[in-house]
Amino acid sequence: MKTLKTLVIAIALAAGTTGLTHAATSVATSKSTVQVQQIRNATAKIEYAGKTFLVDPFLAKKGTYPGFPDTFHSELRNPTVELPLPVNEIMNGVDAVIVTHTHLDHWDGGDQNFIPKAIPLFVQHEADAKVIRDQGYTNVRIMTDSTEFEGVRLTKTGGRHGTEEMYSKKPLGDALGEAMGVVFQAPGAKTVYIVGDTVWNATVDATLSKFNPDVIILNTGDARMRGYTGAIIMGKDDVLHAWQVMPNATIIATHMDAINHMTLSRKELRDHVNEHKIGDRVRIPADGEVMKF
Repeated sequence: MKTLKTLVIAIALAAGTTGLTHAATSVATSKSTVQVQQIRNATAKIEYAGKTFLVDPFLAKKGTYPGFPDTFHSELRNPTVELPLPVNEIMNGVDAVIVTHTHLDHWDGGDQNFIPKAIPLFVQHEADAKVIRDQGYTNVRIMTDSTEFEGVRLTKTGGRHGTEEMYSKKPLGDALGEAMGVVFQAPGAKTVYIVGDTVWNATVDATLSKFNPDVIILNTGDARMRGYTGAIIMGKDDVLHAWQVMPNATIIATHMDAINHMTLSRKELRDHVNEHKIGDRVRIPADGEVMKF
């Protein structure tokens, strides 16, 4: 009987140990939580693999700047809405800044003094680096297809900030310029793809195929130039397309309701999402909203 009891206890302990080992393995192999906070326009605060990134900071008060000339509704002043929370709260805990391009609605750090001058700040190329260094920033870094920042891999991706017709016209093509996207990767973390200011093209398709992201952030305000057909960033049909071609990804739609030349509102996009019954994987965050994945 004593031997039998000892055997039963041993089996129970072994089973418990196995359960604990399985649980520990599950924790170790599960992907860690990614947090994305929509701030305003394309500005987002992303907590990723233990680091916090502020993307495309545009932190001025409502109405600080005139509308962009030769665009839809240029009579409106930018930004058209206030920030959802104080700037010091937005900056709290930020480890690095990413500027996808230096158009004013993605970077107003030359006019505003909210960003610390010595903070690590990533840009797409030397031209943007020079602009920002000339504004007094001392730790500007150029992102590549294999940039590492304290355990996070940042990959620069491409795009096209408008139609071919627009790029063929001077000086419009030069003004549109280049804008990058960014892919976030880290061991045990979900892959996040910020597509950036671009229309849908072969470069976006290639990036999706290569990285198979879990979370895709689309700039979907359908911004328009006066006198031209087509948009300079994505719109509602691109949200539907992303949902169709990436069946396992969550799509975050942003860059709406804050700048004069946006022609797609959150309300209109929600109606589109509901019409096509794609709300299971599409998020349309309000300013200040926090999303966890």
